Amino acid sequence: MEIPDTPAGNERAINADEDPVVADVALRTAEAFNPGEEFEGEPAPGRQAGRIARSTAFFSIATAASRVVGLLREIIAASFYGISGPMSAFTIAFQVPNLIRSLFADAALQPAFVPVFTEQLEQKNYREAFRLASTLLLIVTMVLGVITAFFVVAAPLLMPIFAPGFKGEILDLTITLSQVLFPILILLGISGVVVGILNSYDRFGAFAIAPLFWNLTIIAVLVIVEPMLSGQDRIYAYAIGILAGTLVQLLIPAWDLRNTPFKFNWSFEWRHPGVRRVLLLMLPVTISLGLINFNLVINSFFGSLVSDEAPAAIDKAFRIYQLPQGIFSVAIATVLFPTLARFASRGAIADLRATLANGMRQILFVLLPAAAAVLALSEPMIRLVYQRGAFDSAETTLVATALFWFAFSLPTNGVYLLLTRTFFSLQRPWMATGLAGMDLVVSAVAALLLYKPYGVGGIVAGTGIGTSTAMIAQAVILRRELGGLEFGRLFDTTVRILIASAALAGASYGVWELLNGVVGNDLAGQIISLVGGLAVGAVVYLGAAQLLRIAELEQIMRLLRRRAA
Repeated sequence: MEIPDTPAGNERAINADEDPVVADVALRTAEAFNPGEEFEGEPAPGRQAGRIARSTAFFSIATAASRVVGLLREIIAASFYGISGPMSAFTIAFQVPNLIRSLFADAALQPAFVPVFTEQLEQKNYREAFRLASTLLLIVTMVLGVITAFFVVAAPLLMPIFAPGFKGEILDLTITLSQVLFPILILLGISGVVVGILNSYDRFGAFAIAPLFWNLTIIAVLVIVEPMLSGQDRIYAYAIGILAGTLVQLLIPAWDLRNTPFKFNWSFEWRHPGVRRVLLLMLPVTISLGLINFNLVINSFFGSLVSDEAPAAIDKAFRIYQLPQGIFSVAIATVLFPTLARFASRGAIADLRATLANGMRQILFVLLPAAAAVLALSEPMIRLVYQRGAFDSAETTLVATALFWFAFSLPTNGVYLLLTRTFFSLQRPWMATGLAGMDLVVSAVAALLLYKPYGVGGIVAGTGIGTSTAMIAQAVILRRELGGLEFGRLFDTTVRILIASAALAGASYGVWELLNGVVGNDLAGQIISLVGGLAVGAVVYLGAAQLLRIAELEQIMRLLRRRAA
């Protein structure tokens, strides 16, 4: 359901009445991506960057806290299981229901449900709104219940497709773990509707803290249950933890429903027009999210052909890679999305273009040096984070190899996320979906060609090649749509950032090597040498950015001065 492309530079206002469903996806779902961002009058141009920067900083801090606890969960799991065959079995067994979740459950459901439910509330059609929500709760429970039952029964036939290299006990373990984990689909589907109801009433606290308690519950189950099991069965503690954590993640927002006027009723009006609208709104989001999650499945698919340890090694590296992505690029893209959507709805293409171009430069300003730091110190990072317990030095080398190659896609994936949001703001959801499909195909082909000669590194490099290809295609299309993307300034800024990032990499590695030789390799020594190297590298980067007059640094400094005042 795609609105025809407009000529480059055309600043005609996009009429939401041309297609209400696509307009809902582009504009109203901004609330679902960042519920705290209100649709309000734009501040004066001089204040716009400051407001966005403050919102980005707040979002980054909140996301960082969640990521840190999640990383703690991964550290504990790594100390118990390393990247052994059972851990790889768990990785794939979790990725498959997670893929189905992205198609039908919380992440796809919320952006579609919130606009429709909120519209009914704004029109004071409370009975219709509650009937819609109740119907969706019942439909989601029934449909996901059937899907779960099917996958549990068919797991012996389906799971070998996702892990063609697994045989014998590891394959059997993958199958049974997936059967334990598939019920999370039902819990997450219900959670999607419940959280949507809360968001529509501007209640975000329970939604914000639920992921923290999800991680804490998993950690508690791991610590308590894992010692009670033996052999390969020990990995079941992780699966049980995921189930328990997902239940807690549902119960927290469900308990908060008592603070809203919503009343559940046993309504099953599956022909309700609101249900149809929600399903239509879900479609482009579902396909896009599904394609994104397919990339992880592809990595594990080819990883299983390399070794029993490869899928878990890629997954462990991906967790580290996600830290700067989640803290910076996801935050910037999420905070900018409502602004881009408003500019697009008004036909203010020049403002949209300037905001997008500034966002791309901001992402490169933080992710290019992050990539440089990872390239220089990938092995010390993995050693400090994971190497303890069952996780030994050989596993550190394998995971560090994956992280090294992930680093190349840090900046391109960050820009890719922002450009994808821009397509949604321009009411081009199907174009974004098509480009996500291109990313998937190119990644799969590249991994197919590279996994045999280069192993884990080749598989991860394939992901980077796919993302870079899709990002370039996005930029070319948006340049035509928006009449330019300030490529000249972007290129000049990128060159300056690359020079400063190279200085960071050299300084970080040099200081780390010097300190490592002095303080040794115990835990305290690793912390001192790695933190010292990164700290000196950061100072060198900021100094080089100042000398090279990178404008994005000045934006950050203005923000800090205002907050200190």
